Amino acid sequence: MNYIHVAVTAGAKKESFSPRRSGATGVKPSKDHFEISVKEKAERNMANTRVLEIIAEHFNVPKNKVRIINGHRHPSKLLVIEED
Repeated sequence: MNYIHVAVTAGAKKESFSPRRSGATGVKPSKDHFEISVKEKAERNMANTRVLEIIAEHFNVPKNKVRIINGHRHPSKLLVIEED
């Protein structure tokens, strides 16, 4: 299992996906921390569903292998990617 930390901005004008920078200087991109902006609003689980789709596409896994562990109603989320 891989754990992923995601900071989500819902209701954005433009969709984006990028690794979060880590380290004191903020230069090195992280492999497990991401920033995602989605056009969907944070209501009726629409933004969360889109986040799962984006993560599944990025890691090339089926959408049903990605789950939100913590942060269903918060912009900061912990996701898990299940392996076969």
